[in-house]
Amino acid sequence: MTASAEARETALIAAQAAADKLATDVSIVDVSDRLAITDAFVLAAAPNERQVQAIVDSVEEQLRAHGVKPVRREGVTEGRWVLLDFVDIVVHVQHAEERAYYALERLWKDCPVIPFTDKAAPAGTAPAGEPVDADGDEPGQTGR
Repeated sequence: MTASAEARETALIAAQAAADKLATDVSIVDVSDRLAITDAFVLAAAPNERQVQAIVDSVEEQLRAHGVKPVRREGVTEGRWVLLDFVDIVVHVQHAEERAYYALERLWKDCPVIPFTDKAAPAGTAPAGEPVDADGDEPGQTGR
């Protein structure tokens, strides 16, 4: 079973909201085959607590505009790792140090990644998590 279309759309909105506030390492992991409680994790990092909070605020604002409200928020006071539970998706906004230390992508490496490309990214940029060679092509892709 893969993440529902609604969960995928919600995750992409959340990921774009995070990217709009300059989140780094934004990715979406489809955990629907491994967890019964949610379909996807949206992962994002920020260099400081203030930026973590700005990303959290942006994600909540954008999803509320689409009629989706969080049922639970954790870690807001500390601002190092904030978890927003929207039932179908769970958003993890982590301080860059926590993101590197806990490496959630590594923990969920057997789960598929939902492709996400920041709309503000320059043309020729690969979706998050996909490498790009010096020509701007994905590995194995020939010239333009």
